[in-house]
Amino acid sequence: MDQQHFSEITSFLEDRLRPLFDPENGSDHGFGMDDTSRALRALSGAVKSAAAVKGICEQRATADVELRRVIDQTLAHNWDQLVGLARHWEDHPDFRPLFKRGSWDFEPEPATAGEGQDRDPALRA
Repeated sequence: MDQQHFSEITSFLEDRLRPLFDPENGSDHGFGMDDTSRALRALSGAVKSAAAVKGICEQRATADVELRRVIDQTLAHNWDQLVGLARHWEDHPDFRPLFKRGSWDFEPEPATAGEGQDRDPALRA
């Protein structure tokens, strides 16, 4: 998974959430103190938080092996959060099969140049 994957799923989720904040849908732009406004703020915050990986993706290329493993765990966690949210709209026409892929469904990139090359190709996703 890369920055493009995160951008696509985030755009999909934001497109589903944005109309919910419109006053014509009964919202006070999500700033009310009712439970619906609180839920909208929480959901929007969760999406924005999980999607904030741009700097992390950029650092991965130059990170040492240990830091790269932490970055990979962070990206996997954030991706899986976004997938969990997006799957609530599986029946939406803009939903893409990519949004069903768990982090484990992506081919892992080796942490170093030679790492991972001795793995059985049948085990690679």
